Amino acid sequence: MIARPTIAIVDDDVAVRNAMGRLLRSLDFGVQLFGGGQELLRCASLRCLSCVITDAKMPGMDGFALIEELRARNLDMPVIFMTAFAHEGFAQRATAMSATCVLYKPFQDTDMIQCLEKALRPRKTGSPSP
Repeated sequence: MIARPTIAIVDDDVAVRNAMGRLLRSLDFGVQLFGGGQELLRCASLRCLSCVITDAKMPGMDGFALIEELRARNLDMPVIFMTAFAHEGFAQRATAMSATCVLYKPFQDTDMIQCLEKALRPRKTGSPSP
């Protein structure tokens, strides 16, 4: 039996967090909701997460600091950034931090699902065969 992917949603906006959680549960994903980066980092099941979807701008620890901390802990699960405050260089910074996708709020459910499908694709490792 294949375990269903578990997605962490990190956003300080409870309405956004809950709406995304409902959508992903309806698609049979496991979902864990967090109000901020520190809350996620206190989670005992970090290594069981298949993907992290995080808001970029949150009080306390922003999404970039969260991803830096996850990487410092050798956790390399796929990350999807979302933001309502796009600025020049945002997508480049997110990509430099190995974000799979960037979503600009408000976004369509289909956009999030496409990003999630991309994030959960098996990753290629090693060098290509000759």
